[in-house]
Amino acid sequence: MIELPYSIVIEATVEPDFFTFFSPDLPGFSGVAHSIEGCIYQAKLGMAEHIAILTETNRPIPQYTKNPTIVIQNDQHIGKAA
Repeated sequence: MIELPYSIVIEATVEPDFFTFFSPDLPGFSGVAHSIEGCIYQAKLGMAEHIAILTETNRPIPQYTKNPTIVIQNDQHIGKAA
């Protein structure tokens, strides 16, 4: 079961142990980790912190995603750099 309030996109980079992630549902949220599992773990913790910051700064908080997904893809900039 995916226990995330929002969907995430995990992007593999040219480095085999470096991944980035972001949420298309939560503007301004992104992070990095050394594995796919690490991205999911960091996203879960980071989303809670991000929501807390939005609350503290009186910014709108998007509604939770009813059926969050995790998409794993290559970094979109890799092909452009080659």
